[in-house]
Amino acid sequence: MADDDEIVTWWGLVIEGYLATQDKLMGEIAERFGLAPASFDILLRLVRTPGHQMPMTRLAGEAALSSGGFTKVADRMVAADLICRLPNPNDRRVTYACLTEHGREVAEKARQAGAEILRRRVLEPLGPEASEALAAAMRTLREVNGR
Repeated sequence: MADDDEIVTWWGLVIEGYLATQDKLMGEIAERFGLAPASFDILLRLVRTPGHQMPMTRLAGEAALSSGGFTKVADRMVAADLICRLPNPNDRRVTYACLTEHGREVAEKARQAGAEILRRRVLEPLGPEASEALAAAMRTLREVNGR
């Protein structure tokens, strides 16, 4: 059984490893595509969703953004022609964020670049088995500690 110092050290290493890797990933994505982390996350969520659209409130929740923070990001993404807002014809309270054609092209290219970066920064150093084990461990933590 791990003592107090050991378990706190383990968790610190998880955080430091995540932050260092995320910093490299997002630095390369920003350099190649000019995307901020929140915009990249939103594009990935939309490009992987059937119909490439999602209710804005759900998208904000999944991206862990406040409604005000999400509105600012969405405004910038609309101005960049990455997404558009579509009202729900059956419920005036619901507005969808939808990828534009340009947004879909950027999202596909950014997703491919993200996968290439993660192969280099995660899969190569850890190997496939440790990478899968890491994903499984994080999935478990998300399930037991999630909202």
